[in-house]
Amino acid sequence: MILFLLPALTSIASWLLDIASLMLARALNMPQPLVLSAGMAVFVQVQAIETSVGRSLCPRRLAHRLRSVWRAFR
Repeated sequence: MILFLLPALTSIASWLLDIASLMLARALNMPQPLVLSAGMAVFVQVQAIETSVGRSLCPRRLAHRLRSVWRAFR
């Protein structure tokens, strides 16, 4: 039964996203394509920051750093 409703649900979700982006564009007094591209640019920047922070907080790297600090103080 859910498989029959899936196309309708995806089309409704797509329509709602279009309406939301249009409303945001009007609230910001910007064209809708500019709002979409700015949103994508922000998403890419956040992903890059999360990736760089994730690398520095990797448990293996942290363990390696702690071992090197421990060896330096011996």
